[in-house]
Amino acid sequence: MKLKSVKEMLKRLCLALFIVAALSCQADPRVNIIVADGDLQPDKQQSVIAKSLVELMENFHYHKVVIDDNFSSIVFDEYLKALDGGKTYFLQSDITEFEKYRLNLDDDLRDGDLSVAFYIFNVYQKRYNDRVNFALKEIEKDFSFTSNDSYTYDREKLPWLKTEAESNSLWSKRIKYEMLNLKITGTDQSKIKETLKKRYENLISQSTKFNHQDVFQIFMNAFTGTVDPHTSYFVPNRAQEFNEDLARTFEGIGARLQLENEVVKIAEIIPGGPAFKSKALQANDRIIAVAQGKDGEFVDVIGWRLDVTVTKIKGPKGTVVRLKVIPAGQELSSTPKIIELMRDKVVLEDQSAKKIIKTINQGGKSYKIGIIQLPAFYADFKALQAGDPNYKSTTRDVKLLLDTLKREKVDAVVLDLRSNGGGSLPEAITLTGLFIKSGPVVQVRDRRNRVEVNEDEDESIAWDGPLGVFIDRFSASASEIFAGAIQDYGRGVIIGNQSYGKGTVQQGIDMSRIISTSDKIMLKGLQTVNNNKGEKISSSNAPEFGQINLTMAKFYRVNGSSTQHKGVVPDIEFPTVFPKDKYGESSEPRALVFDTVQPSIFTPVANLTTVKAKLLALHQERMKASSEFKDLQEDIAEFAKRDAETSITLNEAKLKKDREEQEAKSLARENKKRAAKGLVPLKKGESKAKEDIDFIRDEGLQIMADFIQIK
Repeated sequence: MKLKSVKEMLKRLCLALFIVAALSCQADPRVNIIVADGDLQPDKQQSVIAKSLVELMENFHYHKVVIDDNFSSIVFDEYLKALDGGKTYFLQSDITEFEKYRLNLDDDLRDGDLSVAFYIFNVYQKRYNDRVNFALKEIEKDFSFTSNDSYTYDREKLPWLKTEAESNSLWSKRIKYEMLNLKITGTDQSKIKETLKKRYENLISQSTKFNHQDVFQIFMNAFTGTVDPHTSYFVPNRAQEFNEDLARTFEGIGARLQLENEVVKIAEIIPGGPAFKSKALQANDRIIAVAQGKDGEFVDVIGWRLDVTVTKIKGPKGTVVRLKVIPAGQELSSTPKIIELMRDKVVLEDQSAKKIIKTINQGGKSYKIGIIQLPAFYADFKALQAGDPNYKSTTRDVKLLLDTLKREKVDAVVLDLRSNGGGSLPEAITLTGLFIKSGPVVQVRDRRNRVEVNEDEDESIAWDGPLGVFIDRFSASASEIFAGAIQDYGRGVIIGNQSYGKGTVQQGIDMSRIISTSDKIMLKGLQTVNNNKGEKISSSNAPEFGQINLTMAKFYRVNGSSTQHKGVVPDIEFPTVFPKDKYGESSEPRALVFDTVQPSIFTPVANLTTVKAKLLALHQERMKASSEFKDLQEDIAEFAKRDAETSITLNEAKLKKDREEQEAKSLARENKKRAAKGLVPLKKGESKAKEDIDFIRDEGLQIMADFIQIK
């Protein structure tokens, strides 16, 4: 071959390679991502977790998930919504730039490549800081409140902001509204500016504390939320918080903390905990440094994220932590006192089942009705597995309360499950068992369509008298299992609003069980760190690789009906201000469908069909003359009207008039109710006690009195 021909061939080959490389760069837009100084970046552990989650979803999720380009597109939208759902930070140019990644996220997740997710977040954080800094400048201005301008606070359905000028206009109106909001309360102009300046400086401060775990959590929320609303991944610290909430216990000093002006403050001392017993700490004390053990060095925690400080203060039972504390009311420059505490197990009694007794007069008779308020279905599985005979659980707590109510000779019992979002499935089963002799409580179908019937096998009954259950739109999951079983067995009367409709089963899986041995070896020595401060942000009790709560099955009532979407429809139903298309499972676009299975074989306790019809007739008769029922219907109409609004006037006279009319109407209505109950009227601006007025509860107790009489 001639030399000239060889050179020509090499030139063509080089040109071909250049074209291939160029096309490759165009096909993979990630190569153009520029990482600036200070940008948050993923670590190798997060990459491994992301890949493992994809395998879990595709192989074990109930819905038989397919992670493809369509899935990627939904994750993309969910992620943008999570970052800027109100469309007040990103510009249209940002979204246009991001669009080239829309169909890449499925491949990225499969490969453990999180560069796009972090790139989008870093752009968001720059936009966020820019807008907050703009707001700080606007605060220095003096605004007129006589024009007929309005501020659009809900932009979810509007286009993205096109230009910086358009964004400036929006944020200027936002500051104007916040100023006006304070002005009509009578706040002095200088105080208004001082308040807003502190507010926005705090937003900047909090923004600087974002770390790579926060970004990973937000992106994983978008990923799991694309699968279904209840599959959730938790980074280590979040996993620990979730499990402690479910157990209603944790190990630490027994104090609730909050961040105030960069300093951690004691918000509340939890009764029974080490801090409570020592009496050395008080509410509003500030913690400025923390040391481990009797001889550990103090670490200054001023300016730290709250969750990082909490991990320093929490720790295993029996270990010592020392705190430098500035007592409430003293200047930060004051000499701190040093407090030494031995950590212990802390039980959250205020978040556990509680009882109250109400007396109802009806038909010339008085009835004592015991109300058990149940905020969740909780269980300390760790203590149970350790063989602790006094482990914390819903059923154990309710059983003790029922024993007390029986000694106090109540005529009926009501379980108040309103706003109870569920929790432990076993607790829903055993709690049902306190009111029936034995039998199936719930059916569970897995991804292979196998149906398992879960039964109460304990034949003892803790309460066999009249029983009521209060539910509302936010009663979900385990609450619906319990209420549905009580209804199916004819064991009691269900009162309130149609429940949430969550009929899916999640299993909590420690990701360390999923991560391969080879990946663990590779990751050994790496630490999950806060990219901003270099502080370790996972405690010894937190799962090292986090936790996935994976939807693996669906619930069905013993009558064969799923609680998914449909939930539990009360026997006596009240209208609600929360429409089904905006609240509950029906509002979730990727919720699993409603279906049925074969009914279980069970023996009802009673047939309450006739009784319920009588109760409903009596209830409806009362409602005809009830001013509170009329008020409720007006509230529903008013809520719907306000919920549809997306903007608000910036005219001081108009806004003040509207607020005063609303407040006067609300106060007059509230005092009318109080007068009917013999309560002292409220003054303007005065808040009512939580238990003062509760229309659904009070009418529910009237229904229970009817129930007692009819039975």
